[in-house]
Parts: sequence; C-alpha cells; structure tokens
Amino acid sequence: MKNVIIVGSGPAGITAGIYLTRAKINNIVITNNQGALTKADLIENYYGFEQPIEGKKLLEEGKRQYINLGGTIIEDEIVGITYEDKLVLKGLKENYKSDIIVLATGVSRLLPNIKGLSDEIGISYCAICDAFFYRDKDVVVLGNGSYAIAEAEVLSKTSKSVSILTNNRNMTSDTNIKVNTKGIKEVIKEEDKFKILFEDETVLYSDGMFIAEGIAGASALAKKIGARTENNKIIVNDNMKTNIPGLYAIGDCIGGILQISKAVYDCIVAALNSIKENKKE
Repeated sequence: MKNVIIVGSGPAGITAGIYLTRAKINNIVITNNQGALTKADLIENYYGFEQPIEGKKLLEEGKRQYINLGGTIIEDEIVGITYEDKLVLKGLKENYKSDIIVLATGVSRLLPNIKGLSDEIGISYCAICDAFFYRDKDVVVLGNGSYAIAEAEVLSKTSKSVSILTNNRNMTSDTNIKVNTKGIKEVIKEEDKFKILFEDETVLYSDGMFIAEGIAGASALAKKIGARTENNKIIVNDNMKTNIPGLYAIGDCIGGILQISKAVYDCIVAALNSIKENKKE
C-alpha cells in the first residue's frame, strides 16, 4: 500500500490527514509550526463556531482532532524535494520518502521591504532551478534561517562565491558560507549586476540575488522538482495533482480565494484521490 506525507499543518494539511486516517491510509503530517493562520487574531466566517475563534486555537484543535484519530505529526522543516525510487523530502532533521506527497505549506509572502527590491529586477527564489545560470559567478542569498543556509549550500557547489545577507539580523551557521549581517539600505540593478547599498554606506556587487526568507513555501518546493508554477502558484488539475507523479498541492499555494473553507475543499479533493490511488494497490 502506498503511503502519504502531508507537508503543512494548517487547515488544508490537517483535514487531508483526517480523511486519510479515517480511510486507514498510512500518512504523516510534517510541520515546523509556522503559517499565516498563527497570526490571525479572530476568525468569524468559518462554519461551526458560535463565537469568533483565534487562528492559533483553531489550528491546535485541528491537530488534536487528527491525533485523536490516530494521526502522526512530525516537527521538522522541509527545505527540499527530490526523486529517487520515490519522492524524497529533505528535512533539517532527516529525509522522508513517500509514494505520495501533498504540499500544503501555503504561499510565501516574504519579499523583504527593501528599497529597490522587487520581482521586476530579476531576483530568484529557487537555487536548484537557477544555479545553472550563475556558474562561476558571485551570488547572494537574502535570508537568515535554515532555508537560507540550505539554498546557499546548493549555490556554493557551482558559484564562484556565495554570501548570506541577513539585513540586520543575527544568524549562526556551522558552514563555511559567508554571512553578512549589515542592514541593507537599497538594492539597485545596474545592467547585469546587483548593487547592494548597506546602511553604513558600503557597497556589495553581485551577479545574482536569491530570496530565502523564512521557510520554503509550497511553490518553492514544487519548483525544486520541476512542478509547473505560474506567478508563484503551483499548477494543478481538477484532482489537485501537479505534473509530477505522486505530487499534490492544496490550499493557498495553488491560488484562488485565500480562505480556510477553500483550503479545506482542496484537501478533501486531494485526499479522496489519494485514497483511490491507494485502493488500486
């Protein structure tokens, strides 16, 4: 029987886990306990609650419901996805193999508010996707967490030099990759170069700039394995399947109305289809 791994413990991911668990399909949920709903103050438009409920409380109640049914939640941060004999998720603690993976980690909303920084100047969001274009060149990664380190490590294999820019945030790393903690005043694109002006008026020039703020969102993970994306959204069919066999995507990462009820609908479609796949075994 095939097994299913769900990445993300929001309403979409947990609801998918509930459906799979009730259908006696082996599944786990992997989460780093971050998500947009943790920041939601009060939710008043979701069915079943007489009084408004805090986003964090709604998440915790959903997790307990899943666990009480027999579900398993693993705390880890997923920074990559590849394919060997099965789909493989690269976590900070360990790697996870599965026949079916459901991406439910939402969409990244973390383009830093730095003067001159925008998608229009040619920044990149995926090291595995774009490292080829920066062979033997100098690149920078903007971020300050585990995801930034993972992206920098990928780039270090082919680029001439790699630096992580934390923009006034402290960060420790046990790698040999350079870390620059100066505050960034402005980013200027000059022909084929990025001119990074720091608050102390020093300047750094780079051939490429990669954004790796926070954690890897679903679209970033999808790109790493070749799944089709458009405007930072993952392209899926009516069954929530991507173009990669065994890879599903649900919730905010596929676009549409960014509401809990819509995310739950997506996960039900994905869960029911993965149940069908398992029963074919």
